[in-house]
Amino acid sequence: MKFSASVIRQAVKAALAEDIGTGDVTSLATLPKSAQCVAVMRAREPMVVAGLALAECAFREMSRKVNIKVAVSDGHRAEVGEVLLEVGGPARAILGAERVALNFVQRLSGVATLTAQYVAAVRGTKAQILDTRKTTPGWRLLEKYAVACGGGKNHRLGLHDMILIKDNHLAALRAAKPNAVAAAVARARAAYPELLVEVEADTLVQVAQAVAAGADIILLDNMSPARLWQAVRLVAGRAQTEASGGVTLKTVGAIAKSGVDFISVGAITHSARAVDIGLDFPA
Repeated sequence: MKFSASVIRQAVKAALAEDIGTGDVTSLATLPKSAQCVAVMRAREPMVVAGLALAECAFREMSRKVNIKVAVSDGHRAEVGEVLLEVGGPARAILGAERVALNFVQRLSGVATLTAQYVAAVRGTKAQILDTRKTTPGWRLLEKYAVACGGGKNHRLGLHDMILIKDNHLAALRAAKPNAVAAAVARARAAYPELLVEVEADTLVQVAQAVAAGADIILLDNMSPARLWQAVRLVAGRAQTEASGGVTLKTVGAIAKSGVDFISVGAITHSARAVDIGLDFPA
């Protein structure tokens, strides 16, 4: 997952406008325009880094006179005390961008770090960790990028790029013949033949119906590892399988051992904590 310079700049400009408003009154009041400083962005805990381009953009949006040295790349596993970025130039500009720069890198590195923990927990199985649409509004591209930095795989970006027939769709088609799953898949294929079709299944009966209907992927929702094992054997390679629902770091290993192809984890975006990163100003 990559995003363009325009996406970065749009996100940064919105964040700076939100934070600075009519001006950084503290810096304007206390610092002369000519004041210069140097600052170092440093990891204060182990992490997988993501979002440095946004930090760099934040400083440059404040002043074209800043000098920036990015010390590591996104996806790098940083240790405590490791320097991520160095910036020097007008003090007002650096202080004005400080919080926005840190917010982006702390949040996105948090997503990347948590994703990497899930990826490590399923190592040795064929399962891949997927993200979901449970993202911060306006930050979806950024957070999905961070998931990729952590070794996860991006699922659909939105409602437009893949068909996912969920339980509510099937409930609305409960009277359809021969069954709701078959009807939904047939309609999806007819309307959007170029798109992958995934079906959410709550029961083994629905799994069998999805296989018979020719679904590309079957989402096995809130099933125990034992039930997942049964479902994977029922599918028998005729579709890909995805486990979803209530996945945690404690349970993801057992889920992966069922043989599913994918495990979707909403927590890697909606519950990742911001990691501890500081912008230090040497004396």
